[in-house]
Amino acid sequence: MQIVNFLSNLAMPLIILLIITYGFIEKNKVFDDFLEGAKEGIEIVFSILPTLVGLFVAIGALRNSGILDIIIRFITPLLNVIQFPSEIMPLAMLRPISGSGSIAIATDIMKNYGVDSTIGMMASTIMGSTETTLYTIAVYTSCVKIKKTRFVLLASLAADIVGILVSVGIYRIMA
Repeated sequence: MQIVNFLSNLAMPLIILLIITYGFIEKNKVFDDFLEGAKEGIEIVFSILPTLVGLFVAIGALRNSGILDIIIRFITPLLNVIQFPSEIMPLAMLRPISGSGSIAIATDIMKNYGVDSTIGMMASTIMGSTETTLYTIAVYTSCVKIKKTRFVLLASLAADIVGILVSVGIYRIMA
């Protein structure tokens, strides 16, 4: 275990040293290249900032408005028919939208039901098999100035739905 800790602590300094050495061998101005990359990074941050602010405001409004509870109460009869626990529905609904919001909901599920419970295991599987789709699409498409995202959005949300349903189904088979 000490060797792993030693190598972990040594990894970043070695990578930095390797980059600097390679730059000297290739006769590149390493620091100038670094500054140019930092400038590009800041430009990207400023270009996607309005998208991120809008997304975070929408997520906050969605979570605080109580609409998730209304939707869950409305579809609970359908969830009971397909044996989908309504306790993980807030996670299933928020996971494609917000990573931090879904982590908060998953943590709350773990506290309330336990990590080894059926609900906890399903929540963990959902967290591992889905992506924060809207966030990812918003960041990537705004960065490269893509405006028409409807097909990407449909395909991504379909993949999230499949990931969520398969997570529940696989847990049911394995349990």
